[in-house]
Amino acid sequence: MAITRHKTHKVKVGNVYIGGNADIVVQSMTNTDTANAEDTANQIIELSKAGSEIVRITVDTEKAAANVVKIKEILLKNNCSVPIVGDFHYNGHKLLSDHPDCAKSLDKYRINPGNVGFGEKRDKQFEIMIEKALKYSKPIRIGVNWGSLDQRLATKLMDANSKKTKPAPAAHVLREALVISALQSAKHAEQIGLESNKIVISCKVSQVQDLVSIYQELAKQSNYALHLGLTEAGIGSKAIVATSAAFGLLLQQGIGDTIRASLTPEPKESRTKEVIVCQEILQTMNIRSFKPLVISCPGCGRTSSDYFQKLASDIQKFIESEIPIWRDKYPKAKDLSIAVMGCIVNGPGESKHANIGISLPGSGESPAAPVFIDGKKALTLRGENITAEFKDIVRNYITTNC
Repeated sequence: MAITRHKTHKVKVGNVYIGGNADIVVQSMTNTDTANAEDTANQIIELSKAGSEIVRITVDTEKAAANVVKIKEILLKNNCSVPIVGDFHYNGHKLLSDHPDCAKSLDKYRINPGNVGFGEKRDKQFEIMIEKALKYSKPIRIGVNWGSLDQRLATKLMDANSKKTKPAPAAHVLREALVISALQSAKHAEQIGLESNKIVISCKVSQVQDLVSIYQELAKQSNYALHLGLTEAGIGSKAIVATSAAFGLLLQQGIGDTIRASLTPEPKESRTKEVIVCQEILQTMNIRSFKPLVISCPGCGRTSSDYFQKLASDIQKFIESEIPIWRDKYPKAKDLSIAVMGCIVNGPGESKHANIGISLPGSGESPAAPVFIDGKKALTLRGENITAEFKDIVRNYITTNC
């Protein structure tokens, strides 16, 4: 079933488009100290190779701002052209003013209206950042966060709510405040001169139902390009489940133009996991394809051998290692499905539905593994080299058909 996308303005960020009829864009953020240009550039390259189409970096100090040009130079030397977004809080107006080369080099500015300035300084400092975006023809993201909401606006709405005969729950008022903050800030940017096709909006919270409610309201009230993300998804399976649930509900409604999974990395875990999660959400929903999809059964009493589990894992790792090469050389490879099944119950049927499938023997079955290609049985594998032989079959299929 095709999903009808919510109509939004198309925003150009470097060489990538967000919104309109463009593909939903996967993005990520570095967790390196931007004052260390080498580490930051290396992580950007790693994220880009994993499939991040936009990468955001923290720009919080004079040294970080000064290093943006150096980071871009390192990227270009390594043939990495991924757009870079500068993430500004508190002092963005000053850093963009004092470091014009930084302002020129970044492909987009992220502005948080909750901490762009306080009191009388707020509007002036926001205007300075918009003026820099205008001067250098850069798009912006108005990024409102639950944890750093404009307290002046929140207090005003809470006071008005308390005077009602039947006050709304506090959470409802805060959700309303997030939407108002984002839309008012976007309109303010337009009043200064920034066009609507230079503006992306996000309203990030930590709870799935809050996120869904807020983005439904944003989609109802505006046509700005929308960036989806839980602000603190958490760690491990909880984070992946929460992100998948939130994105799945919104994307199915056609809401969302770019996504980022804000996962807390496990100790020593690669930052690229958040990219892979976003890709797999889009791919399993049939919204976009990024790499061959491995289908495998969960196992049961008929699959006492763990061989099919090892093969499924090996094939998944094999694809991860080869996809950077296949992505450019064999562009159709991303649309393939590969089935690794563990017994005769669903094995042959699932294998026939995939481009390439193998049905490994379960308990009590003949020690033979039929291989199906495009719905037809092609050959049977036996012996100790099934993994290597099956990888060759996958490789040969891709070089011949993709």
